[in-house]
Amino acid sequence: MRWFVIGSALLVLVSWYCLGQPTLRSLVPDAYNPLVPLNINDEVTPLTRWKLERLKQDDGACQVVLAQAVKTSDIDVRPVGSFVVQGCPLKNVSRVYRTSVAFNASFLASCPLVVSWLVFERQRLQPITRDMLGTSVARVRHYGSFACRNIYHRANAPRSEHASASAFDLAALELADGRRLDLLTEWPKGDARSEYWHTLFKGACDIFGTSLGPDYNQAHANHFHLGTRRFGLCR
Repeated sequence: MRWFVIGSALLVLVSWYCLGQPTLRSLVPDAYNPLVPLNINDEVTPLTRWKLERLKQDDGACQVVLAQAVKTSDIDVRPVGSFVVQGCPLKNVSRVYRTSVAFNASFLASCPLVVSWLVFERQRLQPITRDMLGTSVARVRHYGSFACRNIYHRANAPRSEHASASAFDLAALELADGRRLDLLTEWPKGDARSEYWHTLFKGACDIFGTSLGPDYNQAHANHFHLGTRRFGLCR
């Protein structure tokens, strides 16, 4: 909520500044300018999640951001369109093979989720890893993104974010220097690796609409659930 209030106030001020003084528009950094589309290279600001939220309502704009990221970065993300799988409609999804990291398996993800992950990776995952561990992330182990199911597989529950390929479950990391980090065993220890995981989770909360970690409940003890459905849920 704090980020939303700050972001809304900043949005009003920046909009007035940009629209009221066009000749000075170039002085406003793109990351703080609501008139400039999201770029994965922009720093994270109170407007970042707002710009990501807008992409959920505009398939074309999301594909433009993703296409630009693919064009300017060494990543392999391939749009596959919209279709229905096992009764679950998938809209504007891509298959992610590789970004700046390798994955234990490719996965389907909605366009807003792919863009959110790329922002997280560029602006939080790799910088935090370099700052705290002195290296970079080489490989991500995950538990998938798409699964046509209700929340917790309960018959009367709403559809999970995974049912629309709008959430990604991060479980472990392999670093460029060969070290392996495991969320399940390291999160609760209270040591340097635990501090790293907690810092990484806070970084995810800056970007994803929904961030659920081991402190949320036992079902999330071994992974971060990173999704796009809400606006700043961090637990």
